[in-house]
Amino acid sequence: MTTILATRRLRVGAALPLGDAILVVGAGGPIPLPEGSDQTYPFRSHAEYYYLAGHECAGGIMAFDPRDAGTAEGGWKSFVPAVTEGERVWEGRSQLPGLQLADFEAWLSARRNRTVANLGAQVRDIVSDATLSAAVREAFRHARRIKDEAEVGLIRRAAVATAAGYEKLRTLIRPGATERSLQIELEAEFARGGATRPGYGTIIGGGPNAAVLHFEPSARIVRANEFVLVDAGAEIDRYMADVTRTFVAGTPSSFQRDLHQTVLRAEQRAIASCVAGAEWKEIHLAAAVDLVTGLVDMGVMRGDPETLVATEAHTLFFPHGLGHMVGLGVRDGSGLAPGRQKDPRPSLRTLRMDLPLAPGHVVTVEPGLYFIPPLLNDPARRARYRDCVNWTLVDQYQDLGGVRIEDNVLVTTGAPEVLTAGIPKSLTVG
Repeated sequence: MTTILATRRLRVGAALPLGDAILVVGAGGPIPLPEGSDQTYPFRSHAEYYYLAGHECAGGIMAFDPRDAGTAEGGWKSFVPAVTEGERVWEGRSQLPGLQLADFEAWLSARRNRTVANLGAQVRDIVSDATLSAAVREAFRHARRIKDEAEVGLIRRAAVATAAGYEKLRTLIRPGATERSLQIELEAEFARGGATRPGYGTIIGGGPNAAVLHFEPSARIVRANEFVLVDAGAEIDRYMADVTRTFVAGTPSSFQRDLHQTVLRAEQRAIASCVAGAEWKEIHLAAAVDLVTGLVDMGVMRGDPETLVATEAHTLFFPHGLGHMVGLGVRDGSGLAPGRQKDPRPSLRTLRMDLPLAPGHVVTVEPGLYFIPPLLNDPARRARYRDCVNWTLVDQYQDLGGVRIEDNVLVTTGAPEVLTAGIPKSLTVG
């Protein structure tokens, strides 16, 4: 076990409200494909297990007894399956370090009268305390929000590989390219840059597809002077970057430039606000005001920007949250600060975090402005916001798509560090 893993386990163990209960964390197992072949979906250990174990291991179990916290291993035990001859022959698998999985039953039996909390995947037929498990999971999530040196190092490496992909992509975006062809080249360059795989499903949308927030690339051909929105990031050893850039395949119009500049200014101001102690919800709302200010200046909206945000009119064009945490997963550790309740305002329904920022947090900052027909053509919204939106102008841009710009930011004891600063944000390509 590495020193970093040992330190991580000690820190997490001390943060969990177990009392005298024990904890088991399951990696999970392979899931067979539904057609009944001998194939499975690509296996990934549960993130809670991977964080503690530091490796992929189908069937693995991490176990913790707080009574043993003073021992050399801090009370933690790692149980791994024995590798079979067939796995060695057919898959080239080697034995992982740790106790044999067969020894887990003896460990558990020695603690048979104690309450059990279960994180990660369900561990066999263990009966765990659901209420305790939920409380332990919340404390665990909060404890691992602070990224250690090894985690930040992996995110930095993922950002470098991501930058290589975007650099290649800038040479390929042109009229006639398909969204799918751009995806293939982008992800191939991630791999050449050292990535294990893409960190999540790549989003590439041209023209009106740029307004679909989670658009899966299609065979659609990019047309001259259209927006091309790309949201993608490389992953290395389960840690990833999450980056969005928006381009124009040709010569941008003044309206496209203004929209892009509005989003860019809002992003830059939000990034500068990512300092220790800052409340994420307040950064989000300030970014919404900045975006609306730009729309008012462009003649898209009418009125006082702060009032428009207070009445939730901004959600017509900015319907999502400002960002989330990123690291071991695309939304790693997001959620509420301990003891907080979800803000009931409809405009904050999609805000993925509500907590004060702290040194070691890695967050995405991703404001966006979009022309989304299902929102803009909703009669109830048109009636509610009839006086604060220039609907005649909006209707001219129903097929425009949208702009999103996203970076990954490390909160420090001083100024924020943009881990993805090496990826240019210019609207034009070539």
